[in-house]
Amino acid sequence: MTHRAQSAGIIAAIVLVDRITKIYIRVRVSPWDVIPVIPGVFNIVHTENPGAAFGFFSESHSEWTGILLIGVSIAVMAIIGAMLFRRGRMGTAESTLMRLGFALVFGGALGNLVDRLFRGTVTDFLQVFIGSYEFPSFNAADSAITIGAILLLLDLWNMRSKEPAARSQEPESGQRTSSV
Repeated sequence: MTHRAQSAGIIAAIVLVDRITKIYIRVRVSPWDVIPVIPGVFNIVHTENPGAAFGFFSESHSEWTGILLIGVSIAVMAIIGAMLFRRGRMGTAESTLMRLGFALVFGGALGNLVDRLFRGTVTDFLQVFIGSYEFPSFNAADSAITIGAILLLLDLWNMRSKEPAARSQEPESGQRTSSV
């Protein structure tokens, strides 16, 4: 299977899982329900987020907010799509970690974009607490975006840690190398 087909498969799987879970939550869980999974740590809830991740812009009542969020999502997806699917050095995600990270981010962004386009809000349903701190509710698409971003950072860190070793093996400028 080609790298493109693998990336497309991951994107499709993320969108499918995201759609199924959001539809299930909208049908089965009312906005007032709290279903404890791990009491005091993890709940299933039903919230509709009109803003961006972590509730940014959720208090805005401007019609431009939705347009801005849709535009940013499409722009990010276009850039990531070019890196994943274009031919040539600048268009190809070179490592497995990078391809997986980009595919997860793209799939998550697409899942949330579908909600925003057809519903005007994004359905969130996972609620996590660490001590007294409550994370903003999130969904499967948000999870994919977060995991993808972490993988991209790990890939960047791996490339940076390999870079000094590669430079130390290069001959200094002005030095001749002999080939035998």
